[in-house]
Amino acid sequence: MIGLISATAAGAAARDRLAAAWPERTRVYEGPVGDAVRRAFAECERLVCFLATGATVRLLVPLLGDKHTDPGVVCVDEGGRFAVSLVGGHGGGANELARAVGEVLGAAPVVTTATDATDLPGLDTLGLPVEGAVAAVSRALLDGEPVALRAEVAWPLPPLPVAAEGAYAVRVTDRLVEPDDREVVLRPPSLVVGVGASKGAPVAEVLGLVEDALREAGLSPASVAELATVDAKAEEPGLVEAAARLGVPLVTYSAGELAEVDVPNPSEAPLAAVGTPSVAEAAALVRGGELLVPKRKSAARPAMATCAVVRRPGRGRLAVVGLGPGARDLLTPRAKAELRRASVLVGLDQYVDQIRDLLRPGTRVLESGLGAEEERARTAVAEARRGHAVALIGSGDAGVYAMASPALAEASDDIDVVGVPGVTAALAAGAILGAPLGHDHVSISLSDLHTPWEVIERRVRAAAEADLVVTFYNPRSRGRDWQLPKALAILAGHREPGTPVGVVRNASRADESGRVTTLSALDPATVDMMTVVTVGNTATREIAGRMVTPRGYRWQEEAK
Repeated sequence: MIGLISATAAGAAARDRLAAAWPERTRVYEGPVGDAVRRAFAECERLVCFLATGATVRLLVPLLGDKHTDPGVVCVDEGGRFAVSLVGGHGGGANELARAVGEVLGAAPVVTTATDATDLPGLDTLGLPVEGAVAAVSRALLDGEPVALRAEVAWPLPPLPVAAEGAYAVRVTDRLVEPDDREVVLRPPSLVVGVGASKGAPVAEVLGLVEDALREAGLSPASVAELATVDAKAEEPGLVEAAARLGVPLVTYSAGELAEVDVPNPSEAPLAAVGTPSVAEAAALVRGGELLVPKRKSAARPAMATCAVVRRPGRGRLAVVGLGPGARDLLTPRAKAELRRASVLVGLDQYVDQIRDLLRPGTRVLESGLGAEEERARTAVAEARRGHAVALIGSGDAGVYAMASPALAEASDDIDVVGVPGVTAALAAGAILGAPLGHDHVSISLSDLHTPWEVIERRVRAAAEADLVVTFYNPRSRGRDWQLPKALAILAGHREPGTPVGVVRNASRADESGRVTTLSALDPATVDMMTVVTVGNTATREIAGRMVTPRGYRWQEEAK
């Protein structure tokens, strides 16, 4: 919950705007400001104080305890111009909150945390348990000193300006190691503990077994992602409570699923009890991985619990990102977030140049020229399979005549794939022309590099006969100068000569141009590969210089 405190009418107005925007996340604290701050500090995860920073500091000083447990505090000035991350920038979430408050109120977020100010991800903000010399290693990164990345477990991290060797180090491991005074240890959630239990198995027995198994194998409890068992044990109190104390979910599988898993130590006892020859090992191995601790029993007599431990490989992440038509303000916030999250960027060189300034320090860029689309797709998937966080970029929407199709054709289910939509050329051009896509429409690429012309022609003819608005991508190049005239001729067999046609070049870019002409007047020689051509249907009209396709055919009927 986010506590909201104000002292003046102006502050209260801004406070109420924020409360209206986030009704489920905020609580307004009324009354004397000092009392309100004390109550909110004790009851909320974060605070937004519509007060001067000096006044807020004086109120907070007696309340501050530990940066790992104190709530994050953001100050907003009386004029609503700035949202200042004051306390708990990382641990308390104040930096993120300042940005979010800024978006709602139109205030500029003020973040002074060193890593954020220099666009480096904080080592304690990566979503992984962290141990060791966070301040010392962060300072080394900020000072440009060589910091080694020692990844014993591959995991998709955001970009970090790390080196092969260095006096300081970031170690990614699930092993039970103690970091030295120049090392940070990140604990990836790579371990799955399979557990079996007799009815009524005490939580102390289950938890003791798991802790002993991890300790003796030299593995960190902080890297346990889940406890896994059979469906029949989903409500077993000892297992449910053990998972709760470890702070992980209890994941269950059917006996049929577990019975299909090949395990080294099957047994008749669980087969008779729950229908599978293995619970602990099979539940740990059902999604694959390396068996680190084979099935072992608890020390009690009789033993009422079993466990096994598996290391699952880190799943790489591939984000297929559409950059939009070119203008920076048409690049979506989600696309920006994925660009900043990726440690590896793959893309066409000219598209990389468009967004290079948005990349964080340490991002590895793999760029290539025109014609290497399939190679880029294979490269991006291969990098994700190595456990990296990868962004594969394309113009417009990555799923429309762009990189999503070849990438997804190459990817299997061993990586996570995220699609990030973008503003595609047909939409950007349509907005410039007016509303040409107001009714049913179709996009057709006239490039026959990947599709035989016979197929393209058949599609154009079908669109013409169906009276669809048609947007032509890749309409004409120096080596392909006859396809557009041919396509227009097919449409002319089903449309009047005066049918509006929109021609937009470099939509949304600095040299953007757009015009509305007619099917009979369009000169194909004025069109190139940077152009989008939109041909209206029989209802499309030019109104006040704009191309408009009505949602219904009422206008057409009235014109008769």
